[in-house]
Amino acid sequence: MPLNEAKTLDVSHLPPFEISNQAPLWWGQLCIVFIEGTMFLLLIALYFYTRLQMDVWPPPGEQFPHLLLPSLALIPLFISAGGSYIASEGAKKNDRNRMLGGLLLNLIPAGIFLAMQIIQWHSLNFNWKADINGSYVWAFLSLYQFDLVADLVFTCVLFVSLVIGRFGEKQRIGIHVDSVVWYFLVLIWIPIYLAIYWGPKIMES
Repeated sequence: MPLNEAKTLDVSHLPPFEISNQAPLWWGQLCIVFIEGTMFLLLIALYFYTRLQMDVWPPPGEQFPHLLLPSLALIPLFISAGGSYIASEGAKKNDRNRMLGGLLLNLIPAGIFLAMQIIQWHSLNFNWKADINGSYVWAFLSLYQFDLVADLVFTCVLFVSLVIGRFGEKQRIGIHVDSVVWYFLVLIWIPIYLAIYWGPKIMES
């Protein structure tokens, strides 16, 4: 073959969409959540590094974060991931009812979790500009809630698309890829929850 002759690869036999973990979009979404997860883990490492430089934590005058409501909020968060799994499996099988039920089971508990988080925010007696502890806690909460609300909106769009009868391959792969984000939101919240709610008690002076 001449050196200047271009090589071609025939991919005409491949489907335009593949609703599975082999889809390029699925791997792209996985890379995105890996990047975001790295950011949160770095923030957690900085939080504990800063704490080890302090004699008292939280700083004087700040309450320890309440544990009851954040702990109870884990229940709807875990349920929302289960709903996302059901919707994803329905997308693979082109089962509209399963997709609708799964997304609904995803959205309602996620909304409850978000409401419980907002209530918890208002129970704190410090804000982001109070001191270094306040900056860390509010950075954790605001960045995480931004991701949560963004994906809630995206999931709502997918749900409405199904309700009005649009559930083609693009919508189905969107539902499947959306599950990656929900699994990430559940998994990354566990170390954040342990850091900001249990960390001060575990490392109390």
